Amino acid sequence: MIPPIAGRFVAGETVPEALEHTRETNERGIGVILNLLGEHYHERDPADADAETYCRLLADMAGTDLQACLSVKPSQLGLDVSEDVFRENLARVVEAADEHGRFVWIDMEDHTTTDATLDAFEHHAREHGDVGVCVQANLKRTAADVDRLADLPGKVRLVKGAYDPPADLAYEDRERVDEAYRDLLERMFVEFDDGIAVGSHDPAMIAHARDLHAEYGTPYEIQMLMGVREDSQERLATDHEVWQYAPYGDKWFAYFYRRVLERKENARFAIRAIVN
Repeated sequence: MIPPIAGRFVAGETVPEALEHTRETNERGIGVILNLLGEHYHERDPADADAETYCRLLADMAGTDLQACLSVKPSQLGLDVSEDVFRENLARVVEAADEHGRFVWIDMEDHTTTDATLDAFEHHAREHGDVGVCVQANLKRTAADVDRLADLPGKVRLVKGAYDPPADLAYEDRERVDEAYRDLLERMFVEFDDGIAVGSHDPAMIAHARDLHAEYGTPYEIQMLMGVREDSQERLATDHEVWQYAPYGDKWFAYFYRRVLERKENARFAIRAIVN
């Protein structure tokens, strides 16, 4: 069982718990992006198993009115085993989602996975359309990637980037990353037609997106993590499309630990929970 201290950031260990979290979040006007925790498998069996779990989750959501979709990690579906294994498992998940009328996001991991991830997205975007991919503003290559993606159907999520790429490949200064995010977001509002996902908890970036939408009219949604600034999520949902990224599963400890370390307010929450 997930302790309450971690339950703020993780939607349970089981599918029923994840679906119940989805129902409760939907009642607050917020959609849910479900992600089964698991990554960096170096054997095929666990990658195949997680792909099958996603397919069963899609079947469980069939016939419900849940506002929910999936997000998968390439290394979870076997990219560290081989690109062929990743492609095969991703195809299984996307085909199941297509059968049940659900959307699939493909997460972006560290810089070594970018080409394989974008190639797989392009294939499924052309075949199915209801897929999305994430790009990271801190990578210097992302401007060229955005130009490539502008010609494809599907959606693109822009985040600042949580990994630590080599200095020659990435912007390291926080202000420079913010500048890149702003520039990339404007480029996406100008060039994209199918919609943009603003993956940020930064009020300045969300306000920038609002201004760009007013200027260019491109549809967009806001995506935030479960447990992070949930008051803002609910407030924004009154006049924006807001989605919450909600992980679930028994591999919750490492994810919870990362959330606590990355923001002072998360650390304060954890300390208060322990003291109480």
